[in-house]
Amino acid sequence: MECAISLKHVTKTFGSVVANKDVSLDIYKGEILSLLGENGSGKTTLLNMIAGIYYPDSGEVWVNGKPVEIRSPKDAYNLGIGMIHQHFKLVDVFTATENIALGLDRKEAFDLKEIRKKAQAICDKYHFEMDFDQKVYAMSVSQKQTLEIIKVLYRGADILILDEPTAVLTPQETEKLFRVISNMRDDGKSVVIITHKLHEVLEISDRVSILRKGEYIGTVDTKDADESILTEMMVGKKVELNIERPEPENPVKRLDVKNLSVISAEGIEVLHDINFEAYGGEILGIAGVSGNGQKELLEAIAGLQPVAAGGSVKYYSSEDGKGDAMEVIGKNPRVIRNAGIHMSFVPEDRLGMGLVGSMGMTGNMMLKDYEKGKWFLTDRKSPRNLAEQIKEELAVVTPGINTPVSRLSGGNVQKVLVGREISAAPMVLMTAYAVRGLDINTSYTIYDLLNQQKKKGVAVIYVGEDLDVLLALSDRILVLCGGRVNGIVDARKTNKEEVGLLMTKLRKEGEKSE
Repeated sequence: MECAISLKHVTKTFGSVVANKDVSLDIYKGEILSLLGENGSGKTTLLNMIAGIYYPDSGEVWVNGKPVEIRSPKDAYNLGIGMIHQHFKLVDVFTATENIALGLDRKEAFDLKEIRKKAQAICDKYHFEMDFDQKVYAMSVSQKQTLEIIKVLYRGADILILDEPTAVLTPQETEKLFRVISNMRDDGKSVVIITHKLHEVLEISDRVSILRKGEYIGTVDTKDADESILTEMMVGKKVELNIERPEPENPVKRLDVKNLSVISAEGIEVLHDINFEAYGGEILGIAGVSGNGQKELLEAIAGLQPVAAGGSVKYYSSEDGKGDAMEVIGKNPRVIRNAGIHMSFVPEDRLGMGLVGSMGMTGNMMLKDYEKGKWFLTDRKSPRNLAEQIKEELAVVTPGINTPVSRLSGGNVQKVLVGREISAAPMVLMTAYAVRGLDINTSYTIYDLLNQQKKKGVAVIYVGEDLDVLLALSDRILVLCGGRVNGIVDARKTNKEEVGLLMTKLRKEGEKSE
């Protein structure tokens, strides 16, 4: 096959950290190549050099058989290379057409009618769906991603790089994206995907290249690979890909949620009359299409979201889960946390909640107890020990525990956040998107940590995107649809089809939810 891009002995360092070391890799025309590796293995850095965001310290980049210098994204565009990042580069108040016009030369940028016509032709060719008059702020994540792909195709890209393209997509949206990617591949485009979801890699790609600690390990044809082969190449040793699910022992009621409704600042009801119980010693999974109230539910319980009148969240702290219960509604987040209800929430902006980017791991551990005064001012040993423990247990890739967390890769930031919350020994642990963007080895470490909490009698509430994981990890699954509880099912007895249907089709009044 003909090479679209050849990387020859490429090295890139940031201070003392070697992000990529002597990497040689070929990307062929008319193929879908998946790039795999653990968090911090240098995947995004490598592709950022192709996209003109970074420049290699040494080595060569060849495009279409010729050596090139890519010193900016504009250089990359001129060579037919376009990158779709995890965080979209769109202007919210502009329409789809206006966003496509941004960055074009002046003469073309003002002819919105012609831009729309050419963009529609791209949609027709690859079977995209796009309303070009729609404002970006009114679009779903999937629509924004589609617009980003149309933007790079409009500029003539023949080589597309997608960084974690399915991280926040539903199974249905992922399926639609894969159809489009396949159409582009069949048209002779080269598509490179960074992803941690091995089943997707095996489904969509033609070949898989693996990086480990910044070094190129090898490339395999997807038809000759399976999850265990790819994981062993990524990690360097065999990894058991089985999620443990011990039976709940002596489950004790910890939370009793009744008639919980949440109204957004815009006056929209995002949660309606939510009722469920959570038990110590079990993992309660929460499933739902993105934006159906998962975030608001956890935030309401944690005291971060105002609740409509009549809603109640009772917390039982006694050993037997009986007796007097604390009403959580109306309490501030600090009181709720001190009582034993902790939330580890991993939003798209991982540094947006719970961590301070300019601080290192030690500083972020100290933040947990700053109100105690003496810790914050004099006791640095305990948070330092905790930072070292999390760094070791979760294999956080960082030059040091005092390196600002904003300099770490997204996955490593996430490890710090989740590890810190689990270490707090809560009675109720709520995690949202705890493994989003994490490599498979670290994901299984997180699953194991959650099961350890379950065995200690902690009530674990796990919001996840991967239905396979929810079905394997949870004891019960609460399904949200349209901001309502659409069913609570036994995870051992249900299947993906039943849960997927509950996620997308609201049951009629009177139908049983359990």
